[in-house]
Formats: sequence, structure tokens, C-alpha cells
Amino acid sequence: MQDIKKKFWLEKFDCFSITGKDARKFLNGITTGNILDSKNKVIKTCWLTPNGVLRSLIEIIFFERNLEVIILAGNTDEIIDYFNQIIFPADDVLLSEPFLINRIQEIDESRSWRTYQPIFFKVEDKEFEIYKNKLNLLNPKDLKLWKINQAIPSLEMEINGKNNPLELGLKDLIDFNKGCYLGQETMSKIKNVSSLKQEIRIWKSFESNLNLDVEDKNLYINSAKDVSVGKITSFFKSDSQIKGLAMIKRKHLEEGSYFFSEIFGKIIINKSVGSIFL
Repeated sequence: MQDIKKKFWLEKFDCFSITGKDARKFLNGITTGNILDSKNKVIKTCWLTPNGVLRSLIEIIFFERNLEVIILAGNTDEIIDYFNQIIFPADDVLLSEPFLINRIQEIDESRSWRTYQPIFFKVEDKEFEIYKNKLNLLNPKDLKLWKINQAIPSLEMEINGKNNPLELGLKDLIDFNKGCYLGQETMSKIKNVSSLKQEIRIWKSFESNLNLDVEDKNLYINSAKDVSVGKITSFFKSDSQIKGLAMIKRKHLEEGSYFFSEIFGKIIINKSVGSIFL
């Protein structure tokens, strides 16, 4: 019986299999992790544009005869289409059709989500319901707030065609010593010259009267809106609080922990639990 005090994150994700003797080599050339030399059963990695922008946050499960790719955040059809397009005729690589998989992970309010290894159940697995019923699962609202505290990026929000994984606090998902991969040149350049322009942060609003009709996603130094210091990427309103994520320009990070949003009023900025900006 599981300890009832422990909390767990359960969610269904899109997944597809990659088979063939060149599967590891193929994924190693596309993603930021070291797929060839990994000693772990499961690793987290990123798929980038050639310019180093984050397109997808993925997890790879290593089996003896195949790899399974879990799409934690990203467009599954876009990923599969791209992967299929760059498979050469000589490559021994085959992608399956996508399917859903149940992913379960212990969570901790004060430690990164990347600390704990997940376990997986196929949707049709009969043992899943038995196992699930023993767990203290986060409800959907608490899960959303926990993900914000962890700064886990979401598609069309933090993964918006502009932000790179270093800005999103995902540096530990990038192997800077392995061979070539998509976006490597940009990642190396940013790391070597420390040229990050912005960093992800959690924000919390103190206002009760929100102006949700306003479309201004900018954050400002003060209510006069003299200087824009960053941009809100996502938010979640619960019964007791309003929290979200924002990309803050680095040059303004030392100017104080309070900023102003036309939508959310006065807000406080904090570092996240799950990013490298601890």
C-alpha cells in the first residue's frame, strides 16, 4: 500500500514507438539529450528548431527492442511528421502510430519535477486501475498550480515559437558535450557567451478585481507602464489565488520582486521550483 501522504501526478500523454537498429542514433541527432550513452531507463529531453527555439518537451523510455517517445508538451502530429520526413531510405528506423499512455509520478512541493522517475501504464493495462486507486492523486486544479510552481512549459504558452530551453530553465536537459543535434549551434553560443535575454518566473496577483477584457500581456515596472519588463505567458485562477508564468527580461530581474500588469494589477515575482533558476 502506498503512503497516503505522498502525492502523485497522473496524466495521459500522446506516445509513439521508434523501432530499428538506428533508432537511438536517429533520436540523438534530433533531440538535446544524449540518447546513445544514456544509462537511465527514462530520460527527459527537448526538440528544438534549427534556431534553438523549444518546440517540444519529450520523455524517452528505453526498451530492449524499441524506444517510446512521450510528448509531455508539444504538437504530436508535427513531431511525427517531421521525424518521418528526415528518415533516410538507408535508415533502419520505423515510427508507430501515436497512442495514449498513462504516466504516474510522485511529486514534491519543494523539489523539481525532474527528481522522480515516472512509471507508465498502457491504457488497456488491467493493473492500472488497481494501482491508481492506491494513490493520493492531485486533483486537476492542484495539478495546474503545481505545474506553474514547477515552471513546466505548455504548448502555445511558454512553447510559443520564441523561447529557448535555457530561458525556460531546462538547461539540465541539454547535453553540451554530445555530437550535433538540431539547434546545437545556437545552444552552444548562448551558453558560451551567457547571452540569455530573459528568464522564466512565477508570478502571483494580489488583486481581486481583474480586468480580464484587456489583452495587454506585458508586465511593467509600475502602474504608469513606463517600462515593459517582460510578458505573461500563462495564468491559472483558483478559488484562493491567481498564479502564472512570465518571461522576464534579465536586465530587470534585480529591480525588485513586484511588477504591474494591466490585467492582474500588482504582482509578485518568484523563482520556480522546477527550473534551473532556483
